[in-house]
Amino acid sequence: MRGKRVILQTIIKNRALTSSLSSPSSSIHLSHSQQSGKFQHLGFDLPDVWPSGPCSQLTSKPLFDGPSAEIIDGKSIATMIKSQVAGEILRMKDEVGKHPGLAVVLVGQRSDSHSFVRTKMKACDKAGITSCVIELDADCTEDEVLQVVSNLNKDPSTHGVLVQLPLPQHLDEEKIINAVNPEKDVDGFHPWNMGCLAMKRREPFFVPCAAKSCIDLLLRSGIEIMGKNAVVIGRSKLVGLPVSLLLQRHHATVSVVHSFTKNPQDLTREADIIITDVGLPNMVRGNWLKPGVIVLDAGTNADPNRKQGFRLTGDVCFEEAVRVASAITPVPGGLGPVTISMLLSNTLDSAKRAYGFV
Repeated sequence: MRGKRVILQTIIKNRALTSSLSSPSSSIHLSHSQQSGKFQHLGFDLPDVWPSGPCSQLTSKPLFDGPSAEIIDGKSIATMIKSQVAGEILRMKDEVGKHPGLAVVLVGQRSDSHSFVRTKMKACDKAGITSCVIELDADCTEDEVLQVVSNLNKDPSTHGVLVQLPLPQHLDEEKIINAVNPEKDVDGFHPWNMGCLAMKRREPFFVPCAAKSCIDLLLRSGIEIMGKNAVVIGRSKLVGLPVSLLLQRHHATVSVVHSFTKNPQDLTREADIIITDVGLPNMVRGNWLKPGVIVLDAGTNADPNRKQGFRLTGDVCFEEAVRVASAITPVPGGLGPVTISMLLSNTLDSAKRAYGFV
């Protein structure tokens, strides 16, 4: 069955945008609570800005000449998961006459967002999940997006609601994510789901797909997690934060590297498992790794050395890391396909919960 595309054009045209928000000063100003002697226990919300430059340049001569690592084939694993999901959907149709439904809210005309959504819709189509895309103009109001989300929350045939990120800057991303019903939040970004993931003995409705795919690849590859030193590079809600929480649930000793970390390579050289998602090509070099490490590369970047056409590359310098690691995921063909399959799995789980299907 083909996913239908629903295009909502904004009614009001030539709307004046108020995108020029007051820019923060380069220095950190003390809040009223600090000035009165209270501490900011939650810290400061500072953006992660990773250094660029020499790390994206490959060396002409390999730094290491060891045996090549095992390449973890995400495509074949994703194929197995998608087959299992499709089989469960067929069983659901036969036994209760129902099937899962996924809706994606897509704002604006970012080419990468549209490409990602097309991939998701194609995967839904093959698995037997009814899918639709609700498109909104880039200059739509926050209330318009919230109304779309509210309508999808109420729709009993929609079991998964996904807001494609990033959103235009004038929209409050967190407010819109928080508006998604946690029981339909197949991305797993709602504070309820994230909070349950962080708390022992709590079970979220959904685990974020990319983080879930990291753990799935480790488990399916027979890689031991318990007691291992794991370093997560990046702390976004898409990968870094949830995968660090998942690794702790699997009893790994977890360190998180971010843009304010001093000498990050000192931490990574002690790691048994490294998972990275920072959006900086070739940041992690061979000399950042200890021999035998497991490397999962969730980065998706345009190859800076590609003179013609377009090719994705990861955060890890694959040519160097493959001579040091014992196992590594390629980009593309590693975590990406498995992440899509986890979205299908989450949507199926939501439909099972809605229909009481076991």
